Amino acid sequence: MKDRVRIRSEEILSDDWAVLKKTVLDYRRRDGQWETQTRQTYDRGDGAVILPFDPQRSTVLLVRQFRYPAYVTGHREPLIEACAGLLDENDPETCIRKEAEEELGYRLKDVERLFAPYMSPGSVTERLWFFTARYSPADRISDGGGAPEEGEDIEVLEMPLDEALAGISDGRIVDAKTIILIQHLKLNPIAP
Repeated sequence: MKDRVRIRSEEILSDDWAVLKKTVLDYRRRDGQWETQTRQTYDRGDGAVILPFDPQRSTVLLVRQFRYPAYVTGHREPLIEACAGLLDENDPETCIRKEAEEELGYRLKDVERLFAPYMSPGSVTERLWFFTARYSPADRISDGGGAPEEGEDIEVLEMPLDEALAGISDGRIVDAKTIILIQHLKLNPIAP
């Protein structure tokens, strides 16, 4: 692709919580013709997400939290989600272990990396690393709830995997990363 993209200009439109850039580029189409395109990219860094599963009780750990972008577009309830966070300076596995302790209150042992897709590649640069892990009540080290100093107000939810799957169908779970992990776990069960 390097010979098909020529950057003409980049302009930073915002550099607050993340970086919003406007880029003008020339792109050579498959037919050989060059066209000029203008694109905006939103860069907030890469992240990691995990869905812990207790195979003995067939339960998963989720969180419920307020998400302003969902609220402003009409979703008036806090979202039910898988535990997630930005990598910052960490590798994906280190990040997700820290997030699980902070948000869920669990120290997870056997973390398994699944895949790392781009979540909205039309405008967002984020790549999200997906994980699962076994857990049991013995792995709980605190109440969780997130970091209040980071604006987090997180409720920890434990529910049967089948109830989480039903939550996708009835609209209680509308977060894409969570839907992907629940469906993955249902299709690829972790043996007790």
